[in-house]
Amino acid sequence: MENTSRRSFLAKISALAFSARVRGWAAAPAGLLFAGTYTDKGSTSRGIYGFRWDADAGTLTPLGLAAATVNPSFLALSPDRRHLYAVNETDDFHGEKSGSVSSFAVAGDKLRFINVVSSKGGGPCNIAVDYTGKAVFVANYDGGSAASFRVLPGGGLSKAVSSFQYTGHGADPERQAAPHTHCTTVSRDNRYVLVNDLGLDRVSVYHLDPRTALLTANTPPWYDALPGSGPRNFTFHPSGRWAYSLNEIASTLDVLAWDSERGTLTRIQNISTLPEGFKTSNTAATVAVDSAGRFVYASNRGANCIAVFSIDDRQGTLKPIQHVDCGGKTPRHFALDPGNQWLLVANQDSSNIVVFARNARSGLLTPSGNQYPLSSPVCLVFR
Repeated sequence: MENTSRRSFLAKISALAFSARVRGWAAAPAGLLFAGTYTDKGSTSRGIYGFRWDADAGTLTPLGLAAATVNPSFLALSPDRRHLYAVNETDDFHGEKSGSVSSFAVAGDKLRFINVVSSKGGGPCNIAVDYTGKAVFVANYDGGSAASFRVLPGGGLSKAVSSFQYTGHGADPERQAAPHTHCTTVSRDNRYVLVNDLGLDRVSVYHLDPRTALLTANTPPWYDALPGSGPRNFTFHPSGRWAYSLNEIASTLDVLAWDSERGTLTRIQNISTLPEGFKTSNTAATVAVDSAGRFVYASNRGANCIAVFSIDDRQGTLKPIQHVDCGGKTPRHFALDPGNQWLLVANQDSSNIVVFARNARSGLLTPSGNQYPLSSPVCLVFR
């Protein structure tokens, strides 16, 4: 009993320490925005683009191509912001049925290529870095797999340290005939990595060794989402007590209680992301929580809006308070700026980035009138 209490105490201290570090990084000034794009299917983009960000005015100044690379559809910065990692969403890597992962050093407003390795599966669509900056994780949508990589001295990536190939299917015969991993998320205390699988209606949970990037399955090994819901994107509340899993197919959010001792998720609410009365086709895309832990934001492709929810500070449950037009078509991704004063939306099919002003007290969004053309934007990362 004494050992159990001690472990619980140490876990809480560890979580607090990591939360403090996260708050410190988020509060750092952000003068740059990097945008990942699609470079195929009629797009005129050539890779990752840079913008100068003015947090006072909520404006972007285009800086041009930061790095030429194929289909960098998702990006992640290292905690020290000196390196950027990008998936290359393809199904072929040197003849292997796999996409790839590229590493770059941030050099002013440009990116200097370091190396590229196999993602260990086709169609990599999401990437995350642990809080020590020593490990990187990738979800391969087409391959139905996930992998972890060690960060080498100088910021490059090792070959995959852990690789998991999933099998089976979900309830929807069209969308869930096979596994489709879509997101990797590191827990706030850096002890776990969670993998959303849209095809299996599952969020797998792994123990993380940040020194080696090795992942080992938790017991129990996963959380079961509602059949046919399609868990796509995931984020933790800043407190570490709750998590929010966005379901693409059902256009819903699962509100989850997180037990950091056992590595388990328990659903406490399932709520629609759609405006009342909306009946046509929609797929939910991205979910995020503001740094104060008071509001949740989710994007809807089809309804083409951002849904805003207030958070109950005792239970973590959600209440819808706004649905605002995204200012374009297919809001694939969005990002809150580090000051949490603005929310920027990457509208993939209308090829524009739209800036919204954010009221920190009410959580509500207001169009700023600032928008910027970019062919097929799919991911936004502030530096």
